[in-house]
Amino acid sequence: MQTQNVTLSLPKKILRQAKLVAVQRQISLSRLLAHLIEDLVKSEQSYERSRRRHLEILDHGFELGTHGQARASREELHGR
Repeated sequence: MQTQNVTLSLPKKILRQAKLVAVQRQISLSRLLAHLIEDLVKSEQSYERSRRRHLEILDHGFELGTHGQARASREELHGR
């Protein structure tokens, strides 16, 4: 996989804490950030696939056994 360098500006306190996390995980700060961004992108892609799938289901509707025909009028259902 090809990589590309980016410039990132972080508050010093956050950068220090991120470096500590990377040391604790025994990986570089660059790899830590890459993992986090990869996870974020995968999560967003998964959400979008799920969203599209569910919208498609809603567009097609559900078969409730009536074959699209109401068996009773609104007035009959509500005892009017």
